[in-house]
Amino acid sequence: QVQLVESGGGLVQAGGSLRLSCAASGSIFSINDMGWYRQARGKQRELVARITRIGSTNYADSAKGRFTISRNNAKNTVDLQMNSLRPEDTAVYYCNAYVVSSSYTGDSYWGQGTQVTVSS
Repeated sequence: QVQLVESGGGLVQAGGSLRLSCAASGSIFSINDMGWYRQARGKQRELVARITRIGSTNYADSAKGRFTISRNNAKNTVDLQMNSLRPEDTAVYYCNAYVVSSSYTGDSYWGQGTQVTVSS
């Protein structure tokens, strides 16, 4: 089995920064795309940023210029550096990864989520 564990959420004032981290563990052969999504109360889950194994990235318009996604393939981790945070960034942030297991089957996995709250 594969587990994704997020850390780094919390409460921050508008204009502040947070860094989210996600570590994948378990029966992993390789990890393809990794990403961060968020879900605000009463809204659908939405993409924040994704990164391919070779480092190509894409960002939601709301994240461009403020957030940076990065990964460490050796450690099976993905981070999201969030700067200039706004109250509308308040949400539960979820890590996602497409993992090829040691039995060579692929599947998409989600972490349990970490709360980010930005106060005005």
